[in-house]
Amino acid sequence: MKKKTRKLIKRKRSILKIIGLGILGLFGLFLLFIGSVNLGLWGSIPSKKELSNFQYQMASEVYTADSVLIGKYYLYDRQPVAYIDFPEVLKQALISIEDERFYDHDGVDLRSLIRVGFKTVLLGDNSSGGGSTLTQQLAKNLYPRKERNKTNIIVDKVKEMIIAKRLENIFTKDEILTNYLNTVSFGDNTFGIESAALKFFNTQTKDLNATQASTLVGMLKATYGYNPRIFPEKSLGRRNLVLRAMYNNNFISEEQVTQFSQEKLQLDYREFDYNAGIAPYFREEVRKEMLRWIAEQNDDTDYNIYTSGLKIYTTLNYKMQKLAEEVMTVHMADLQNSFEKSYGSNAPWLKDKKLMEKIAKRTSTYKRLQKSGLSQEQIVDSLSNDKQPRIFNSWDGDKEISASTMDSIQHYTKFLNTGSLAVDPTNGDILVWVGGINFKQYKYDHISQSKRQVGSTFKPIVYTTAVEQGVSPCTYFSAEEIEYDNLKGWSPSNSGNKDEAYLNYSMEEGLSNSINTIAVKVLEQAGIGNVLDMAKSMGIEDKLPNEASIALGTGEIKIIDLAQAYTSYANNGKHIQPILIKNISNHKDSVLVEFKTELNEKAAFSKETSQIMIEIMKSTVNSGTAARLRNTYGLKNDIAGKTGTTQNNKDAWFVALTPKLVHITWVGLDQHEIGFSNTSIGQGANAALPLFGLWMQELNKDKGFDKYTKTSFEKPSPSVLEALNCDPVKRDGFFKRLFKNPNKKKNKKFNG
Repeated sequence: MKKKTRKLIKRKRSILKIIGLGILGLFGLFLLFIGSVNLGLWGSIPSKKELSNFQYQMASEVYTADSVLIGKYYLYDRQPVAYIDFPEVLKQALISIEDERFYDHDGVDLRSLIRVGFKTVLLGDNSSGGGSTLTQQLAKNLYPRKERNKTNIIVDKVKEMIIAKRLENIFTKDEILTNYLNTVSFGDNTFGIESAALKFFNTQTKDLNATQASTLVGMLKATYGYNPRIFPEKSLGRRNLVLRAMYNNNFISEEQVTQFSQEKLQLDYREFDYNAGIAPYFREEVRKEMLRWIAEQNDDTDYNIYTSGLKIYTTLNYKMQKLAEEVMTVHMADLQNSFEKSYGSNAPWLKDKKLMEKIAKRTSTYKRLQKSGLSQEQIVDSLSNDKQPRIFNSWDGDKEISASTMDSIQHYTKFLNTGSLAVDPTNGDILVWVGGINFKQYKYDHISQSKRQVGSTFKPIVYTTAVEQGVSPCTYFSAEEIEYDNLKGWSPSNSGNKDEAYLNYSMEEGLSNSINTIAVKVLEQAGIGNVLDMAKSMGIEDKLPNEASIALGTGEIKIIDLAQAYTSYANNGKHIQPILIKNISNHKDSVLVEFKTELNEKAAFSKETSQIMIEIMKSTVNSGTAARLRNTYGLKNDIAGKTGTTQNNKDAWFVALTPKLVHITWVGLDQHEIGFSNTSIGQGANAALPLFGLWMQELNKDKGFDKYTKTSFEKPSPSVLEALNCDPVKRDGFFKRLFKNPNKKKNKKFNG
């Protein structure tokens, strides 16, 4: 019996020895495996030096002059923040739910790993978590896993442990927490707590409260599944679980758990989308300006607009821009409705097939089909019959319909577009920039890219030249229509049915009521060459037509250049270049460069001429073509202005001038072939002026804008008042009327 017992004991010892040797062997193999990973046999592992020098790819931010973040340029949407900006509730929420022993382990929590392994392997509890510490998660954030098979997961886990150990040797716990919160993904290409706080709650990290912090931390387990915008109920449940974990770790009280858990999920979601958000056209122009600036820097600076975390402080006024976009939506929706009704079933986009085919030829789709070798007939057939689901934008809302490419061209051809710009003439700051009605659909910017005929808004430059040449403002010009023999019988006429054959207008009356025949005669007195020189001296660099029709605004000028010219009137003859950016800082808020603009050294015209022209343009607003600013919009501000309408009602313009504002608005269609159906709808006073009138109404309601709305022009000198002291209209005398045939057009040569 004893012999059997001894044999049994010996056998057990042998088995245990084999098991022990097996365990030692497996442990040895595991150590060898870890050593091989550490040596880089399974892929390189960053050294301590590399880890200590890692840098984030940071989004660059765009701010308004009143410090509102309006956009970002990025590959990864990330704005790192310092540890001091993390509120206690954020750190407490993170540690409670993700790594309770964060301050006790050295990067790898063996106790947690054993617990997870026991529950997962022996008990089959897949809800036990992954056992990764925050330091290991940081390692994964910095060096994301590339493959997902089981073998690589084990290798990746070991790599992350090794990296975590190295991170703990390099950084303090606070630094690890900072790096983690600045690198962790919140989904939707959003990285770091600052970007997440701004996106979901429109607040900075330092201002997060307990419920907001718990919601964001709760997302980390599953950024899509617990996204509060997509799955609010699941997010709410996860948030409350985080709050309970905070209580279990003695960070908050039972009463606070109850209180916070009962709060509703209140998002203020802001997606910094390239195509969406406030001032998209302005942001795109800033981007172009930034790329130009970066290209001009020395190579050693190595700035990148998408990864360097630059902070771009612009001139834009957030409230002004928001109001401008709101009134644009209201006015353009109403105007579009009137525009379509005025054409009815005879609209060119409905009836003129040749025009639609001409417009189709400009599209990338047409050019692609043409390049493939298809004939004109085949291309038109393909564009007309290949129907598919499409989203059609409209002022009444977006609709999905089955439509062809030609249907889409027809739909979007009919839309009126606009451009509005507001500049402070005292310093050149661009305050408002509305480059079009819909940046996603119409990328073309009507402020910086579009050159359109400016119509009667050019007339003040003609009149300014005449005054500067010595023509008295009280000079009378006949409103009679003339046919100019040396201009191929060109015979400019006036709009309306008013009988003006015997009337003579002063310059003030002629400009304030935009009399075309007067403008051409003033041009004769001023001289075309002198007018072109004046336009250049006022900041218009584009080549303008050297012909008499320039008096009626046939020259094509960008909105931003026309605005620059009009700043001359607010600065006694000296123009100032509009600017978009005030300064650029690095991600630590150290200023890299400041931008300033100065008044042009040489005045294009005298202070007296400036005062004369302002008084004349004030008459345009008080009693002329822009009088609806007073009688319709009830504006009592000190305003000078000029309306403009081009031939065949293609373009509607309005320029408003106050001591602190130059505001220019254009309205028309992108397709030059189509204009308004009639002058009543398409004139500047109806199509363009309301965008300023409605906007100024809103500014007047806000005392914060008093420095712009409650300013007055300098009182004109006695000599200026004397120069303008004449009757606006003088009728031909009896004998002149007796020998003049009002029905016969006068012929003469143009001598300008």
